[in-house]
Amino acid sequence: MDPFDALKAHLSAAVPFAAHVGVEIRDVVPGRATTVLAQSRETSNHIATVHAGALFTLAEAASGAAMAGLFLERLAALRPVAASSTIAFVKPAKGVITAHAEVDAEAAALFAALEAEGKVRFPVLVRLEDAESREVARMTVDWHVSALARAA
Repeated sequence: MDPFDALKAHLSAAVPFAAHVGVEIRDVVPGRATTVLAQSRETSNHIATVHAGALFTLAEAASGAAMAGLFLERLAALRPVAASSTIAFVKPAKGVITAHAEVDAEAAALFAALEAEGKVRFPVLVRLEDAESREVARMTVDWHVSALARAA
């Protein structure tokens, strides 16, 4: 099995809430990921659009997958935590929503900081689109990644 396919399976099991909501991790490569959520009765709000909480969950899952994809080779020795996030809802979201996430930092600099300090904090940018590729929301998640030996 491809290591990124194994990572997708691991993340789906490790974060049961995202799976419960219906988030599917579609693609993961170093520093980037795509997740998908199909609108359902359970993920809709009172105005028949995708609930803000479901959009947040979709975007956070994409950001975590992008972060994990970047650190794949050393992930077992790390403790990643979503430290903060901001989300902007651009337009009502309906139907199938796709989240595209990308680490907004140079991998070499992140690896160097992790080696030198035992921890690193960086943003992951996420764009959420509907089936017609129209932006419905955008999110930034700041991830804090620390080495397990130094995690407290």
